[in-house]
Amino acid sequence: MEIGSVLNKDELIALQASQIESLLSQLALLTARVQELENNQKKNSGNSSKPPSTDIAKVKTTKSLREPSVKPAGGQAGHEGHTLKLSDSPDIIELHSPGICSCCGKDMSGIAPLNYKCRQVFDLPPIKIQVTEHRAETKCCPDCNSLSSGSFPANVSQHVSYGAGIQKLAVYLCNYQLLPYQRTAELFEDLLGHRINEASLVSMNQRCAARLDGFIVQLKECLSDEPVLHADETGFYFNSKRNWLHVLATEQYSLYMPHAKRGTQAMDEMGILPGYKGILIHDFWKSYNEYQCAHGLCNVHHLRDLTFCAETEKSAWAAGMKLLLSGLHGQVEQAKKDNLTALSAMQLCSWQDKYDELVKTGWQAHPLPTKQPGKRGAVKKTKTQNLLQRFGEYKDSILAFAHDFTVPFGNNIAEQAIRMMKLKQKISGCFRSEKGAVDFATIRSYISTMKKQGKNIFDALDDPVCGKHIIVA
Repeated sequence: MEIGSVLNKDELIALQASQIESLLSQLALLTARVQELENNQKKNSGNSSKPPSTDIAKVKTTKSLREPSVKPAGGQAGHEGHTLKLSDSPDIIELHSPGICSCCGKDMSGIAPLNYKCRQVFDLPPIKIQVTEHRAETKCCPDCNSLSSGSFPANVSQHVSYGAGIQKLAVYLCNYQLLPYQRTAELFEDLLGHRINEASLVSMNQRCAARLDGFIVQLKECLSDEPVLHADETGFYFNSKRNWLHVLATEQYSLYMPHAKRGTQAMDEMGILPGYKGILIHDFWKSYNEYQCAHGLCNVHHLRDLTFCAETEKSAWAAGMKLLLSGLHGQVEQAKKDNLTALSAMQLCSWQDKYDELVKTGWQAHPLPTKQPGKRGAVKKTKTQNLLQRFGEYKDSILAFAHDFTVPFGNNIAEQAIRMMKLKQKISGCFRSEKGAVDFATIRSYISTMKKQGKNIFDALDDPVCGKHIIVA
């Protein structure tokens, strides 16, 4: 039986209208979903937080946020340069005397030289392991016939053990050069002709990390007193489980901590942010906003996000806000070069008025969609609308760099500090255990801090390897 024979004309029209409305609603949802997926495909390292490794097989275009330099390529005028120079105290001198006269052939072996020309070659001496045997003598007293034995040094506690030099090199290769244990063992065998057991390498790292407990306590105290802190986190794996490496850093210090969680639980356990009173620089991860300190948002992230909105969503507001942030950053940097400590009140007012006006016109061009009756959940917003909401609600945090010159424009210190974990994963893969991740973070906190303070990394490892007391500068 056909539908038309059951329904009258009006009922049929109403049914068709309802079906059309339902189909149009589905079409709108599918169109929005397709647009969202297409926009995601257009994200890259230049207009989002995606890493450059995801740009493989895509057309490479130069769209750096940096302004092109007017300086010529190569060394600049006045650059001191670094090149090999003759040493005043060579270790070995080899003489090359003429055997006979180049003219008449006379033997010249016994003739004193008038002068000489000098050339030097810098090279490595033969590398080999040096074995030192310690012998504790036992002597008999001639008066009482008692036996007395000499004492071994404190660091010679086993019948056979590795010395501080090998332990330092092992810790250096595993934690600074990021070599896995197997390749570290191979390197020792190739260079020294002696293969170190991988279990021994693990033990060396564990002992070094354990001796840095006091250093970590001091480091947390120093970071708690810093006026500006940079924070970030990145994922890593052990036992096929995703974990997170958290970092708090300044220009002088770095503290790393692995944790199964990404949010406030992990940040609380670091023991710094809950009571921190300074300015925290971060990339708008929501957990950071839970803390009651002042906040500064990373505007390098904002520039990339604005680039995406301008290019993909054709947002004139995003292009305008990108120009505003770049222009304000340029004026702040020029003021710093002029030895100023702040922009004038008139300058700040002018920039803030432009900022407010841009946000206002942005909402006019990208109004929030109205919620459909009966539909559950929040109204889905575009990337531009999300950014507009952030720029409206967090204006003070976004413009913190202009109000306080101690606040940086971006979060590069934390970004650079966290980058080595990605290199670690590419070179060595995942960690074997949670203990290994914790030890790596502890040792890396020490190495990174020493490097920032201008210390030689290999020399600095002498203190924890040998169990010396470490004072955080």
